[in-house]
Amino acid sequence: MKSNFAESHQIAKDLLVAYGLPLGVAERSAYEITMADAWGRGSHGLLRLPHYLRRIGAGGIDKDAELTVIKDKGPVLSLNGNGGMGHFQAHHASAVATERAGTYGVSVVSVADSNHCGVLGLYVLEMVSKGFIGLAFTNGPAVMPAWGGNKAILSTSPLACGIPSKPRPAIIDLATSTVARGRIAQAAAKDEVIPDGWAFDASGAPTNDAKLALFGMLAPMAGAKGFALALMVEALTGGLVGPSLSSEVADPLSLNDIAKPQGLSHLLIALDPSAFADDDSAADRLDRMADQVIQTNGRLPGTSRPLSDEVTDDTEVDITESVAAEIIQMARDAKVVLPSSWRA
Repeated sequence: MKSNFAESHQIAKDLLVAYGLPLGVAERSAYEITMADAWGRGSHGLLRLPHYLRRIGAGGIDKDAELTVIKDKGPVLSLNGNGGMGHFQAHHASAVATERAGTYGVSVVSVADSNHCGVLGLYVLEMVSKGFIGLAFTNGPAVMPAWGGNKAILSTSPLACGIPSKPRPAIIDLATSTVARGRIAQAAAKDEVIPDGWAFDASGAPTNDAKLALFGMLAPMAGAKGFALALMVEALTGGLVGPSLSSEVADPLSLNDIAKPQGLSHLLIALDPSAFADDDSAADRLDRMADQVIQTNGRLPGTSRPLSDEVTDDTEVDITESVAAEIIQMARDAKVVLPSSWRA
């Protein structure tokens, strides 16, 4: 189904409000969800909205949760998400990290006891808009075994990095599994066959069935190296921030877990290049680094993705028909007025 950013954001926001989220939390969460679709990352966009709504309705996401301070040491701020909406909380952490990096040159903000936050790369956009390098890490339910292991103990261990190069920033956004789990969910929703090497079923056997893979295990990218990188992300999130390791995080896609708080964590880091030199040489080197990629016919990561100020109300959003049908039904059940493009 074809819609646009404004109307897709509207139906997501209105549904989140109907399910009990405060307007500000709903508006920011709906923005991040819809931006995922604007980025072409439908696996983390409106596809996930019904899952979030069911979890809010069941209490797995606390609609009344407020961010509270655990420790504040200036450039390092530790927050407790108290089981609230991950998209809003990760964005807040990013905004605070950006602000404090302007004062201290570097800032690290963590959010403990949170929920899934969608596309991690979205949370470095504010940092790069200020000319800062941004880093973002999160964990999730265990879906990946150790290299040589036979049981899932790590999440997809996603990470993101924003580099404020000119004329466009580089945005690195990747899972340390061969493929993001959301891509498996997207394939399952479309009844697609997945390629060899992406996943295992629950017994550990390789599978091309997306539905079996969704509740099985994902392969680490690059074998042992991918697992090592995933372990690093787990240390920076579940280990450092907590309260849960990935093996203890509730699965947001499982109907059996919709009432369980996930207890996952986010870590956001902002670095001001001007804090590392007495002139503009650091920023200049970042620009030259990016230019070297382009001049040698390479592809600079993420430069095709629209930045926040490049997405307009009319930006096209493409939603899978089955996903659109589910959202429309949930809107009707909640007495939410459908935007025009969602009524067809």
